Amino acid sequence: MSSGMSSDQIIKNEIKDKIKRFEGITIRIFPDSSNEDQRLVEEGGLTFSYNGVNYGSCDACWLEKKEVNGNIVEIPLIGLEGTDALNRGSTGNAQYQRFHHALGAVKNGYIGIYYLRKGNSIIQPDLYEMAYNATIRESKDGAYLITQDLNIVNDILELIVKYGRTSEQVNKYLRNYTEEMHNFWYENKFKQYKYNWDIFADKRSTILKDNYIIKYTGRMKRNYTEGSQRAGHIAVGEMYLSKYLFYGKKVYYLCPRMNSDEVAYLDKHKTNDKEWHLLRHEDNVFYVTRDDLENVPPEVIEKLVSISDLPMKGKVSTIFKECMNIIKSGLINGSIKLKI
Repeated sequence: MSSGMSSDQIIKNEIKDKIKRFEGITIRIFPDSSNEDQRLVEEGGLTFSYNGVNYGSCDACWLEKKEVNGNIVEIPLIGLEGTDALNRGSTGNAQYQRFHHALGAVKNGYIGIYYLRKGNSIIQPDLYEMAYNATIRESKDGAYLITQDLNIVNDILELIVKYGRTSEQVNKYLRNYTEEMHNFWYENKFKQYKYNWDIFADKRSTILKDNYIIKYTGRMKRNYTEGSQRAGHIAVGEMYLSKYLFYGKKVYYLCPRMNSDEVAYLDKHKTNDKEWHLLRHEDNVFYVTRDDLENVPPEVIEKLVSISDLPMKGKVSTIFKECMNIIKSGLINGSIKLKI
């Protein structure tokens, strides 16, 4: 089925084939060649915005027709983002890169669904916990569901039509589903780390503090300025992975190969870049560089500067790891501090 078709078109065809039609509920979906999905939902598109931040466009949205002040309006119910990534060799980070597309719906109090079509690869269990924490953190009425079965859309819409969106029946369904996601992650992934957050963090290049975490990475300016790099997509995936796994903590996304001038350059020249905008404007997330560290040994700074514009491989990778081990140890024992 995937031969010759884009991932988006495969998903949209499945939506049209498998989702039932319900009286009073409309579906908004555009052809793969259309750019209409880039418009905001309230303007007829498929992009959800929250606090001035636009999240990635969804593949489809279901809306309920209601009368408001004598006018018939469409109120969003579900925003769905889908991917055929599991059939295209996406075993890791690529699965996280589209997480934010449905997140905008959740932040606005709607239901966000991330549908990963069944394939040769498996869903990363961390996605389930990310969605669970997004559900209990972001809004009173919103819910984030990860699924490989589009029939859950039919189940939810049937309950909404019968009982209403804010009914206990709908809320119970969403509660049960998100709890199942959490339990699956807890027993199938967290268990591998002996249910220990320190071990879990260490395996994710993350330093765990009482009220915040520091996620460190080897990003450099060139990663964001050269189109072939796709660092923005990867960084956004890492950022949301960090934010929604380490629930309730501020996230400091540390890139010690960069300095504050380079961040200022990107702020100025990447104003229309969706991924950079998310990295710089997501609440409780702070993009920091070596300039935001205090008491780093001069020789470490010198080495970081020497590799700041070189591909992360071979000797460069070795030097970075050596520098990062010193910085990590200092941040843990307090000899190096983050300017916050």
